[in-house]
This record gives sequence, C-alpha cells and structure tokens, in this order.
Amino acid sequence: MNDFAAIDFETANGKRSSICSVGVVIVRGGEAVDRFYSLVHPRPNFYSYWTTRIHGLTSADTDDAPDFPEVWRQIAPAIEDLPLVAHNSPFDEGCLRAVHELYGMPYPGYTFYCTCRASRRLMPQLVNHQLHTVAAYCGYDLVNHHHALADAEACAQIALRIL
Repeated sequence: MNDFAAIDFETANGKRSSICSVGVVIVRGGEAVDRFYSLVHPRPNFYSYWTTRIHGLTSADTDDAPDFPEVWRQIAPAIEDLPLVAHNSPFDEGCLRAVHELYGMPYPGYTFYCTCRASRRLMPQLVNHQLHTVAAYCGYDLVNHHHALADAEACAQIALRIL
C-alpha cells in the first residue's frame, strides 16, 4: 500500500467521542507528503486520571482548542480518497464514528486497515504488538509515544513496511 492516511486519536476519558488530539500523516507514492496535528476540545469535556497519565494532556491544554467539526473540516479533504491506517484501528475507527455521531455529522464510511492486526499475523515472534514494540522491530524510533502525530508517524512507517 503506497497511498493512505495514517491516523491516531487521543481521548480525554473513556468515551470514544472525547477526542482531545488528532495526528494524521498523508502518504502518497510511498512517501509521507503531509502531516497534520491538532488539539481538540473534547466532548464530554473532562479528563480521567488514567488518560492524562498516558498522554499528558489536561483541560488546560484543550480548553481553548477547536471543536472536532472545525478540526475535521481541515482534515477531511486531504483524506477523502485514501484508506485510513491505524495501530489498533477498532479504537480509532470507533472514535471517529462516535464523534461523527455526537456532532450529527454524516460518516463517510472510511476504509480502515490495522497495523496491529497485521503485525500479529506477520510477526508472531514479538513479545507484544504494541505500537512502540512493532515500530522498533520495523526500525522506527518512536519518540514521544502517545502524542497523536508521533503515533501516526510510527503507524505510517509500520504500514509502509508490512501492508
């Protein structure tokens, strides 16, 4: 697969609609040609202790961030003709569907591919199939794990190797 958009969401709490950041890497012809990152004002707007421990974001980071529809208006045109790739795609697809539903936005029926599932199939010898483990095995040094753009970058590099 040479043309796709790698995408990653971070959430503020256990609700899939609570997207608080998004990272996207556009790949065309096997090369990353564009990147996008934004904080997002989450709905519902509260942060759980555990999610903040994972990604470090708090309400102070996103209180003045745009709502999802405003952010998505910038992303949607760049990805409309591309399949989406995510590491653990059921999570990211679930977030995308939930936030579209929350805001009454029509869901365009994106095609998702999962680098986590592919890595389980192609790399059964790995101790686990977490993003940082698979990225390292593929020769990619994932710095700043759980930053949405850093994770989307790692996912893109994995996808270029195994999809």
